[in-house]
This record gives sequence, C-alpha cells and structure tokens, in this order.
Amino acid sequence: MTEAKLISALNKENLSHFSKTYVPSRLLLGPGPSNAHPEVLKALSLNPIGHLDEAYISLMSDVQELLRYTWQCNNRLTLPMSGTGSAAMEASIANFIEEGEKILIAKKGYFGNRLVDMASRYKADVSVIEKPWGEAFTFEEIKYEIETKKPAIFAIVHAETSSGVLQPLDGIGDVCRKNNCLFLVDAVTSLGALELLIDEWKIDLAYSCSQKGLSCPPGLSPFTMNERAEQKLSSRKTKVPNWYLDLSLLNKYWGSDRVYHHTAPVNMNFAIREGLRLIANEGLENVWNRHNTNAKKLWNGLESLGMELHVSEDYRLPTLTTVKIPPAVDGDGFKNHLLRNFGIEIGNGLGELSGKVWRVGLMGFNSCEENVDRLLNLFDTELKKFSIFESSTF
Repeated sequence: MTEAKLISALNKENLSHFSKTYVPSRLLLGPGPSNAHPEVLKALSLNPIGHLDEAYISLMSDVQELLRYTWQCNNRLTLPMSGTGSAAMEASIANFIEEGEKILIAKKGYFGNRLVDMASRYKADVSVIEKPWGEAFTFEEIKYEIETKKPAIFAIVHAETSSGVLQPLDGIGDVCRKNNCLFLVDAVTSLGALELLIDEWKIDLAYSCSQKGLSCPPGLSPFTMNERAEQKLSSRKTKVPNWYLDLSLLNKYWGSDRVYHHTAPVNMNFAIREGLRLIANEGLENVWNRHNTNAKKLWNGLESLGMELHVSEDYRLPTLTTVKIPPAVDGDGFKNHLLRNFGIEIGNGLGELSGKVWRVGLMGFNSCEENVDRLLNLFDTELKKFSIFESSTF
C-alpha cells in the first residue's frame, strides 16, 4: 500500500462514525432565516436541470415576472442574484460607485454600518448621517443632507433588522431626482412582507433576500434597477471591480440573450419561483395586511404582559420586533430555554443592542396568528423562571 492510499484508508476509517444528516425541528421566530413554506421545500427538492436548459430559461422568465410584481416595478433588469442578501448589497455598491464618487449613507443600525464598510472598500467618498438605534430619519433631515452634500448615490435601509425600525421612504425619490442622485434601498426585511412600491416611490436600486418575506431558504438576493441606474452603469469610466457581481455581465444572462455567466443555483431558483407564486396567489395587499395584523397582535400581547418595546409604534417594523430585556431577567437563559425545550428561536440584540433586546421575527410563512399565540403563551409561562432575583417583577 502506497503512502497516499494508506492516508486515504485511515481517513475513511476515522470518518465512518458519521450518521446521515439530521436537523432538529425549529420554529424560526428570530431575525432570519424564517421557516420556508412546505411547497417551497418541495420545489427545492426537485431534480436539478442545466442552467441553459430551455425549461430552466423559461423558469428564469417566470421568476423575473413574479419579482416585478412583488417589487411593484416594471424594471427590465430585475433578477435574483446568486448569493445571500449581502451579495446584492455589495453589487449595489460595486456597480454604481467609482473611486472618489460620493455616496451618502443614512445609518441607523448595524446594516447601515455594513453599507459604509462596503462603500469604503470600493474607495468611495463616504458621507454618513446617523440616528440612534431605534429612531427613523425625518424627510426634512434627508432632504437637507442630499441637497447639501450632492451625492451620486443616497442609500438607506428600509427595514432595519438590528433595531426594529421601519423607515418611511415617501418623497425621497423626488429629492434624489432633483439632485441627480440615485436612490438605493435595502429591502432585506421588507420585500414580500410590507408595503414597498419601487416605481411609485421612485427607487432606482433595491435589493433583498430569499429567506425572510419570500419564505425560501437563504441563497438568493432579489435585485432590481431602473433605467436611471442602467444609464449610470453604462457610463462608468472603469470596469466593475467585482467579476461575479458585475451587472453588465449578469445582464447578458438574465437579459434576452441568456449568455452563460456562472452556474446558477437552479434549485434555489425553483424555490424562489414557488415562494413568489404563493405571494402572487395570496395577493400583495393581503400579504401586507397579514404581516401588519399579526405584528400588532404580538405588540399588544407583549405589552399586556408588562414587556416594553424598543421602537415607537410610529416607526415599528412589523416583520421584526425588538423587545427590551427586563433588567431582572437572564436574557440569554430565556432565549436558550425557548430553543432547547420548545424548539423556538428568537434573536439576541445585535451591535449596540446586544444584551439589551430580543429580536422577534414574523416573516413570510411564519407570520400567522398561531405562532403569535404560541410565543405569547411562552413569554407568559416561562419568562418568570429566568428572573435573576426571585422576588423581582418586570
């Protein structure tokens, strides 16, 4: 036996104890991912076909048409990018900012920080306006900053998952157009769950993810851009510095030519087609109303139990609620108890809110009255067991 064969045999012997893959049952009521719809999982499990197969090319067109409905836009270049939401976020920066160009980023949470980090890596002239984690920007604040700083792009997170804030977007698109500025929106925690009107609100660029409002597993990031954005992309002086995310190349695959760019995750596109089909069947307004109704039921129930919510109801995000951890409660202990004993995941705080809040998600398939009732019942019966001081109340 040669040395190479001996090593291979030893490795095989050492690895023989592994059993078949097992995943415990979980109800995912955290910041994402949420549970995928059963019909989506069926589509995901279909046998793969080639990414240039006629049947797959037809499916690509279905996905684009369904995405335009869900985005509420007529943008030609609308597609699910291969990669999680951060891939489309980076594509939005890599394709539309050249070195030294100014981007104005409205930062009110963790994902605003990520936009700043990405833009700086592409050597943009980054200008930042900030709000405390839990507050939203006013229209007047944004208008003043755009008119004063004159950026090439203004970027803001619509639904800030770290803080639980829903940012109003009305009127910003008009300000951007008057100042020759592209309007970029992070819709990771709003697409397919909350009112989002790309064309009406004059949003030039937007991106999201597959694993929240669309009730799919992680792996794709829906993206859309209008003609104003296409013009800026085509007028670049330099090549897009990221080959995989280069929209001028992806356009040839997702455009009418269907020219090979990369091996597409075909099964994930089976899944997203099904998730989008389910949204279309329910109807967008019905989907939005369902998320709003279940969120309000959760908020009222938590407050009736004596819990305090982090964000004012005026700007509270229906898909992600930040609940303040009472001072006398072991927050990690309660969160871990829900997971280990009831199979329910809620999220810890992120960044500045770490250890201060729990993050409770009601997104897509998971946004239903049954899940709200189940979680409220557990807050009622189990939270008292995690009081640091036996006699304390909250």
